[in-house]
Amino acid sequence: MTIPRKLPEGPVNLVGLTRPALLEALIAAGTPEKQAKMRLNQVWQWLYHWGVRDFARMTNLSKDYRALLADNFIIELPEIVSKQVSSDGTRKYLVRIAGGHEVEVVYIPETDRGTLCISSQVGCTLTCSFCHTGTQKLVRNLTPGEIVGQIMLARDDLGEWPVPGAPKDETRLLSNVVLMGMGEPLYNFDNVRDAMKIAMDPEGISLSRRRITLSTSGVVPEIAKCAEEIGCLLAVSFHATTDEVRDKLVPINKRWNIETLLNTLRDYPRLSNSERITFEYVMLKEVNDTDADARRLVKLISGIPAKINLIPFNEWPGAPYQRSEPDRIRAFADVVYKAGYASPIRTPRGEDIMAACGQLKSATERARKSRKEIAQEAGL
Repeated sequence: MTIPRKLPEGPVNLVGLTRPALLEALIAAGTPEKQAKMRLNQVWQWLYHWGVRDFARMTNLSKDYRALLADNFIIELPEIVSKQVSSDGTRKYLVRIAGGHEVEVVYIPETDRGTLCISSQVGCTLTCSFCHTGTQKLVRNLTPGEIVGQIMLARDDLGEWPVPGAPKDETRLLSNVVLMGMGEPLYNFDNVRDAMKIAMDPEGISLSRRRITLSTSGVVPEIAKCAEEIGCLLAVSFHATTDEVRDKLVPINKRWNIETLLNTLRDYPRLSNSERITFEYVMLKEVNDTDADARRLVKLISGIPAKINLIPFNEWPGAPYQRSEPDRIRAFADVVYKAGYASPIRTPRGEDIMAACGQLKSATERARKSRKEIAQEAGL
């Protein structure tokens, strides 16, 4: 379901316009058609390569043209309300978007990469019973500008925009993006696609499609579209090996069950030209963590190029589950590994600032529900 939003009146925000939309907007504002393509490329580079927010700094444009841009457009990002830094270096941003709504964005530094976990919706419709974000009602979809804006504001905070005239530096603090924050990206497909097209454009932020991973709970009709129109890597919130258990953990399974989902996933690597699919599997004590579950899992995904990310459950106030014991997680991983699949156990990051997987929930909506209420909603 798409939640529409009324765009604010006044100057058009350039952030989030695709190349065709930006070209159209520049012509409508009075750019001569013969110059429009050149002006498009110039403005695009200032926005997304140099990270410039002030038209006056776009020095390869005439003063008159800069004035025309300033009269008709704005360059505006979501606002960082607060930033928390974990003891492990993880950064969590509370970000305010149009209408005063808030989402959370997380930056995770590692030795060989820096991953930004971004949100696609305010809240979520899916009510996955182990996920804190899922206890927050869906408010609306984010626009392309609000999605790509999360990448831009993180680059601001990391000081990562190149400096004109300085030696070129290929090192990236923000090298990877995962659509694993608040919301189901495939329920906001068009806006997510447009934002990722902007992020992947080689004249701007220039992220490789292999550096972008979209995580879905299994919106089957949109998966092939994702392969064809975005082409990024895919991660699937799987979490169970029987429909009975997955119906409770990931309620969307009642609409598209495990068999239907897996039949669709078998085509994804071919359609997107990606190497493999990541299956995300949260480890819940005495729910989905037995050796029998592990054996069923490898049997189910047989024939799909895949790796399996095992995620120790990140607890939150009122959570109706507990994390599996470390020995149990290792035993599960061993079964998967011996079957020929990579089975890394994800190290929880940012737990001390509620930034770990499944813990995101905007501060204004963080009202505590009782464990009993949450369990009842989850049908437990």
